[in-house]
Amino acid sequence: MSTPSSVKIVEVGPRDGLQNEKAQVPTDVKVELIKKLVDAGLSVIEAGSFVSPKWVPQMADTRDVFQQSARISNVCFPVLVPNLKGLEAAKEAGAKEVAGFAAASETFSQKNTNCSIKESLERQLRVCEEAIRSGLRVRGYISVVLGCPYEGDVNPQVVADVAEQLYQMGCYEISLGDTVGVGTPQRTKDLFEHVMKVVPVEHLGGHFHDTYGQAIGNIFGALEMGISIFDSSIAGLGGCPYSPGATGNVATEDVLYMLNGMGIKTGVDMNKLLVAAGYICDHLGRSTYSRAGRALLSKQRQAA
Repeated sequence: MSTPSSVKIVEVGPRDGLQNEKAQVPTDVKVELIKKLVDAGLSVIEAGSFVSPKWVPQMADTRDVFQQSARISNVCFPVLVPNLKGLEAAKEAGAKEVAGFAAASETFSQKNTNCSIKESLERQLRVCEEAIRSGLRVRGYISVVLGCPYEGDVNPQVVADVAEQLYQMGCYEISLGDTVGVGTPQRTKDLFEHVMKVVPVEHLGGHFHDTYGQAIGNIFGALEMGISIFDSSIAGLGGCPYSPGATGNVATEDVLYMLNGMGIKTGVDMNKLLVAAGYICDHLGRSTYSRAGRALLSKQRQAA
């Protein structure tokens, strides 16, 4: 298949990137980060998740972050919801799009959501039905699609089965997540080949972690399969508390650098993206995890 001429980048930094930060990031900092991401040209930005503050304290202010961000026009701000209670909170906040999730391994599902894959899909069906009935769009996530920290390799047919069920529930887009970053480009291509038999390619996306330095290669492999939707996190922030040793999401700057080099359109401005990365990294007191970001900033300093 030929690679797509344009790609939609789904920025997950304000949610997936920050959710495991131990120190609470102030609401105004999250909102300012989102504004800078919008200014950089990103049109889909995860604003947070309506989960119990007991389990994810960093997301306790999602309602405020979302409502302040939602005032920005022409940008989609999906929020993660784990169940009907989370969906109701999202609806009350005025959300137009929500995201639900399932896993492709039984052990990960139990550790992440305290239920089996079948039970998580039953829960997701109820969320989808109510959300769609209320006029909301639903995006689906599948975790550990290329490997599980507890079970090892994951059968691609299991991923395809879960993806097909999410699609039949009404998820307009399904993001396949390499949560522990163990995938390689050929395995990524093989996985999408399986899933594309049951879900149209235009409804599939990729969500890659860079634990083994394979995220960019995996995205390239997915591009060769015709995938044109990718999740990424500003400055490479994020991880997974249920995935021991997992590092952050692939950095948005690294993804953009590759896509720019391939002549693939995204609508995102690299210089403004670097500003957003610098802003959140300064607040967190750490350097960016993005290799392209570090190199480009160094080049800018040398030219100054």
